[in-house]
This record gives sequence, structure tokens and C-alpha cells, in this order.
Amino acid sequence: MQDILYQTPNNPFPDPTGNRHVAGHFRTRDGKSLRYALFKSDAPRAKGTIVLAHGRNECIEKYYETISDLLKTGLWVATFDWRGQGGSERLLPNHSAGYVERFVDYEHDLEDFLTQVVLPDARLPFFLVAHSAGALVALAAAPRLTTRIERMVLCAPFIALGGQRLGQRGVRLLTNVMSRVGLKRMIVARNRHNQPFEDNRLTHDERRFRRNQAIFGSAPLLSPSSPTARWISEALGRIDVVRHQDHLAAIQIPTLVLAAGGDQIVPLRAIEKLGTLFRAGRVITIDQARHELFQESDIYREPTLAAIKAFLPGADAEGEQNALSISS
Repeated sequence: MQDILYQTPNNPFPDPTGNRHVAGHFRTRDGKSLRYALFKSDAPRAKGTIVLAHGRNECIEKYYETISDLLKTGLWVATFDWRGQGGSERLLPNHSAGYVERFVDYEHDLEDFLTQVVLPDARLPFFLVAHSAGALVALAAAPRLTTRIERMVLCAPFIALGGQRLGQRGVRLLTNVMSRVGLKRMIVARNRHNQPFEDNRLTHDERRFRRNQAIFGSAPLLSPSSPTARWISEALGRIDVVRHQDHLAAIQIPTLVLAAGGDQIVPLRAIEKLGTLFRAGRVITIDQARHELFQESDIYREPTLAAIKAFLPGADAEGEQNALSISS
């Protein structure tokens, strides 16, 4: 599968033997080609499957370490790259521009992945673990996933936009106008992919930070992109929907929301407010952790994994008390 998946010396395949995973591409309902991988645990009997949904600008390779950790629970892991990023089909000739025409397209991609890959090839029951923008997609699609997903974990869900001088309303107004006047493909927030570790807002862990930078250096095909006006406008519009009490009341899937206490991307107060309205969900805060919980230092990452294992039936429940004691 080396023509589909990539590895670096510091980021090896979760499946070193090469015989416990499959990788390929599937076609979405509107004809886009998306890259996927299904990793099988070495447990004699599979306990179920985690559907792992990445954040914006991420790829399968960035989650090799996390996939390895999840496989140790006896669960399988199925994951894919969203349209417009990673090894999936890009939507614009300029690959440095992150774009989506409609945010609901991401929701359809998730549903198509479940129908075409997970349902026929993976093992029941199915659990959805999603990060950041992937968690926003999961929240948006959740009312339609009740019969497919048994439990859901949302890590640092992208339900608010922090650190902006214009504020979220100002950013939404600006990007809406740009989208309507023909500037929807214009990059509005330049990502610094080669930024120094000291300037990053994503993780305290320098080793994991540099490992992730090396992925894109060794496989330019996977290079991340910067958000366009249309992407921001569509995402903020969907945020308004998922935070509404009526939408949250329609979600019946038991949900664990993991908030990063030191998150500078998504304000903690927004996630805490979500928790007060979300009858099917509860919030646990990983104190002082930054946005990328799966890429964080062990002091933050280990409680994140422990909370997930304690919440998912069939996963190794070791450390359950530790996981629950970090709630704030």
C-alpha cells in the first residue's frame, strides 16, 4: 500500500506487517475520489470499529500513532481524507487553497464512507471519533447517524472561532460578502506550515510537531492548504446550526466532548456552553492542553486516550477512574 499511504522514519505504519490493513479510494455521490484506510487489530475477535474523522488540513499519516494506540484496544480503525485535502481529490487547481462549495458535502462524504467502506468491510458496533472540523461535521450529521453510530467522541470540536480581531460575526460577514461577489476562492487566512515550534498554537510536544511537519516534506502530495473565504463562510454557517438547541436535541447518540483547556483555536467557553445544551453529551476538559489533543505531549494525550477508552464499550477500560477525574 506504499503507493497509497506514506511513512517516514519517525512515523511508521500502524501495521508493520502490512497484512492487517487495506487502503484505496472510494467515490462520493458527486463523483469525488477520496482516499481511505481500514486498519485491523490483531485481537482474535474484533470488538468493533472506530471511524476516525480528521480535522481541516490533516491526513491519514498524521494519525498513525493514534491509530496504533486505538488498535491496542481490540477495535479496528477506519479513516479517510476529506475532499480537498490529504490524498483525496483536490477541489481547486491551486492546491494551497482550502475550499469547499457546501459544508454539507463533508457530511455526505462521511455518510458515503460509512455506506461504501465501513458497513460492508468493518466490524460492528461502530464508534465515531472526530477532531476539530471533523467533529463539526460529525455534530452536523449526527441526527442522521443514530442507527449507524453507537457512540461518538468529539475532540476540540470546531464550534467557534477564537483569536480573531474582527470577532466571529465580523469574519462571517466578511467571508459571506466575499463569497457572494466572486471572491469565494480567495485565501483569507494564510497557514504557516513551516512555522517555528515556538510560535505554534496546536501542541506542547515538539517531537510530534516536527514529525508532522516531516510528513508533508516527504510527501508533497499531502501538503496542507489555507482556508478560502468560501470555506470559512460555510463552516461558520454550519457552526450556527449545530450550536442551536433544536439541533442538539435531535442528536440521540451518546457523546463525549473533550475540550482542550488551553485551546487558542476554539474558545473553551463555547464548548462549555454547548455542554449545557447537549442532552446526549457531556464535556470533559483536559486542563491546559492545546487544540490538537492527539498530537499533544503525553501529559495531555494520555488522559485523552484514557477518556476515550473508558467511554467506548469494548475498549480497554484501564484507567477509567483517571479519565473521569479530569472533568472540570
